[in-house]
Amino acid sequence: MNISYRDGNSLDLDAVIALYRASTLGERRPVDDRERMRQMIAGANLVITAWDGQRLVGICRSLSDFAFCTYLADLAVDIDYQRQGIGKELMRRTRIAGGQATIFLFSAPAAVDYYPHVGFSAGAGFMLRDGETLA
Repeated sequence: MNISYRDGNSLDLDAVIALYRASTLGERRPVDDRERMRQMIAGANLVITAWDGQRLVGICRSLSDFAFCTYLADLAVDIDYQRQGIGKELMRRTRIAGGQATIFLFSAPAAVDYYPHVGFSAGAGFMLRDGETLA
């Protein structure tokens, strides 16, 4: 298998949605809301993708100021391509592209043990979800 990597968010929306579904990240993302998914991809300013030929098999979608912080919003690898180092390479390339920025992320429950394994340290994080208000 010859995996290639690209940067940029000019992607076919159907291919992105199919990847999210094939990676199980689709269980926690609005894959049935095409407009919202389109906005998610268009609004990300640091996107690294993995390709097997013309097939999109991985994505690392982030928002970065390229100086202090990068929020890694999504890391998705097609389940058939997992455990081959693709996710780690996507994050490595994101790290390089992000310059001196610290990478922050919220882990999916099933991946909590993965991130320390590849070098991330634990920290505190907080969320204010859609529909919630400040006290």
